[in-house]
Amino acid sequence: EAAPETAPPTRAVYLAIAISGMCALSAEVVWTRLLSLLLGGTVYTFSIILAVFLLGLGIGSSVGSLFARSLNRPWIALGICQLGLAAAIAWAATMITYSLPYWPIDPSPDWWNSPNEMAPWYLYQLDIVRCIWAILPAAVLWGASFPLALASVAAQGQDPGKLVGGVYAVNTVGAIVGALGASIILVPLLGTENVQRFLIATSALAGTIVLVPEMLASARRAQPSGGPAGPARALAGTVVFLGIAGVLAWSVAPIPWGMAGFGRFAATYGDSLAPGITPVDQVPTEYETGQPDLYALYRGEGRNVTVVVSQSPDGIRSFHGGGKVQASSDPVDMRLQRMLGHIPALVHGDPKSALIVACGAGVTAGSFVPYPGIEEIIICDIEPLVPTVVAPTYFAEENHHVIDDPRTHVEYDDGRHYIRTTDKKFDIITSDPIDPWVKGCAALNTVEYYQMCKDHLNPGGVMALWIPLYESSLDTVKSVIGTFFEVFPNGILWTNDSDGKGYDAILFGQIGPDGGDTPPMIDVAALEARFAQPDYAEVRSSLAEVDFYSPTSLLATYAASAPRLSEWSADAQINTDRNLRLQYLAGMWLNTFKEGEILDGILEYYEFPTEIFGGPQGNLDALRTALQTAGRGR
Repeated sequence: EAAPETAPPTRAVYLAIAISGMCALSAEVVWTRLLSLLLGGTVYTFSIILAVFLLGLGIGSSVGSLFARSLNRPWIALGICQLGLAAAIAWAATMITYSLPYWPIDPSPDWWNSPNEMAPWYLYQLDIVRCIWAILPAAVLWGASFPLALASVAAQGQDPGKLVGGVYAVNTVGAIVGALGASIILVPLLGTENVQRFLIATSALAGTIVLVPEMLASARRAQPSGGPAGPARALAGTVVFLGIAGVLAWSVAPIPWGMAGFGRFAATYGDSLAPGITPVDQVPTEYETGQPDLYALYRGEGRNVTVVVSQSPDGIRSFHGGGKVQASSDPVDMRLQRMLGHIPALVHGDPKSALIVACGAGVTAGSFVPYPGIEEIIICDIEPLVPTVVAPTYFAEENHHVIDDPRTHVEYDDGRHYIRTTDKKFDIITSDPIDPWVKGCAALNTVEYYQMCKDHLNPGGVMALWIPLYESSLDTVKSVIGTFFEVFPNGILWTNDSDGKGYDAILFGQIGPDGGDTPPMIDVAALEARFAQPDYAEVRSSLAEVDFYSPTSLLATYAASAPRLSEWSADAQINTDRNLRLQYLAGMWLNTFKEGEILDGILEYYEFPTEIFGGPQGNLDALRTALQTAGRGR
């Protein structure tokens, strides 16, 4: 006599496929954040991660569809897939933490700086392989779960549109909850390590929800006969439950192997930061053997970015945002950060208000603290951890305690959104977003963004923008400079050199007293006189800390002006809101180191700008000599 058919656990299947969608999108959020730290947060990295994830879903759904046609109880396969996902998520976590960072991949400068235009594509192929190695198994199981869920709830004579729509709806709702919940709530609240543990346990729970009704029904069928099938099924059920219990215990217990330590990799920057990032309440540890290159003083996983503060053995502290050093107490970085604040403040003459887009270590914002006329300093940063923890705790001395200054107000917002929506106007706006190759940063380097900043300047107001020459190609730098000069046609480029070679730079734009594009005229003598006033003592001290002992030495960082670079930037690809071309240009060449060549090309157009600098001949001769000493006119 044939065994009675088991009724499908319809409600359990719907619940399981909803949980599956939630876990899939939650994991994609977490893995995208972590893999972007390793591969670089470019638009290409995000595309690669998404492509691999979709590839896995496609493979899994194809295989799942084949099996679903021949299975009498497809919900059993669905439950097994969910249990398998617990292991697959753990696999991805372990590979991202303990395998991928140690693959022998070295995009050396010699390789990238060769005339080989295919160099980025070779690295992208390796990135695809690394993503496949880590996340493809889980993506395949999520893909297989959907057709198995359809087969599990299908019934003869049922409307196929209603069937597919119902399963798709609950899976989509779960995916929406997972994507929003992971990015907005779980990661900031629990951290990526514990989110992974949660997803392992949740996937195991989804498998249990589907398999338990089947095991109970199987036990009921076997009980009347008293045959050998009953003990066998009981043993199988025991093994399954013990396995589920083991997975749950492994995923949530604070043990020093497996998932423990996951997410600590989130702070690594290349090979220089020890993988074991220490919590803030513990003394920083070293490498297992030897002296570490960097100590991790703090790690925090915010809603928008992973934040780390590290310290090298020589005492230099660095702020890492999204896996990239964004600010530091290194002399060359301190020099730039102070320049970004002091150049517009001194040239303006009497600033009352300043808006700083992107806080970083707070050094640029702190550059305005010594100015006696400053009445309001507004810092706008999208990640609350930066102005609340990083700047006041680890860089307070370097930023003149700007966060605690009564004139300072912090806005937790996207810089572009804040400028678009505020009614305020400012004497100075400084914009120091993350590197142009980071996905999303191109929106803070468009014609429209610069125009918004210009529209929010008071008459005579100044905008200053940081631009890296390192990890950039010539096309990338031309795009940023050419786009800025579209809005500020009389703009100025100041450079921050390292050992006489290009490193990074500042773009400077000023509007006239009537709000027009009047070319700026800097009276060197008047600036020197103001600089020597008693109430500028703290300003002098702030600049002396980065080896600027007079306005002349600061002005000697001049490199070029927009009119003089018109020929050089003639073929620049202008970045707009509609094309966001910069993120594709910059993302392709983030591993290049051609800053010396780029600066040399710019300085070929150098001439002493008599239309910008004015004053007594003695002051102009001193400035001309300082510029020659700085390598201008070579």
